[in-house]
Amino acid sequence: MNAFAEILETIAQTPAHTPIERRAVTNHGVLNEAFHYSKPSSFSRGIRIDLNGIAVLIISGTASIDENGVTVHVGDFPAQLQRTFANITGLLESEGASWKDIVKTSCYLRDIDRDYDVFNKIRTAFYKEQGLDPVPASIGIQAHLCRPDLLVEIEALAIFHTDKASAGKE
Repeated sequence: MNAFAEILETIAQTPAHTPIERRAVTNHGVLNEAFHYSKPSSFSRGIRIDLNGIAVLIISGTASIDENGVTVHVGDFPAQLQRTFANITGLLESEGASWKDIVKTSCYLRDIDRDYDVFNKIRTAFYKEQGLDPVPASIGIQAHLCRPDLLVEIEALAIFHTDKASAGKE
């Protein structure tokens, strides 16, 4: 049975109205919390859900933001994309996960016509460096991002068995 089928089976076996345990995913070494911004924003960097031996990480839209909440690499699409990958990597590592656990990404580009070729070239090289086979399912979307100086934002979904990581991590 694949991991997704196991998740569905676990959910089906959970009594109705039983809350599923979840907690925030953080890594203050790479990103601060959005609610600490000068203009606070109410979202978690990610959520971890543990379901009977399977962890699901839902990583919020992540961009080229530093540990102080400042946009970095303004105007430099390749550098913003690399920082975005580094920030997601840091969030994954904080939960004992890696890019090999990512099953889907949603990729938002401010100007998809201008930047998609560069985006795809860098993403392909990054995935190759990570040894991903298969690569995650993905969608590329043109979008107005939450800050005018951001050029790319990526959200991700990771699924893995919790014997890889501590399910009770504080």
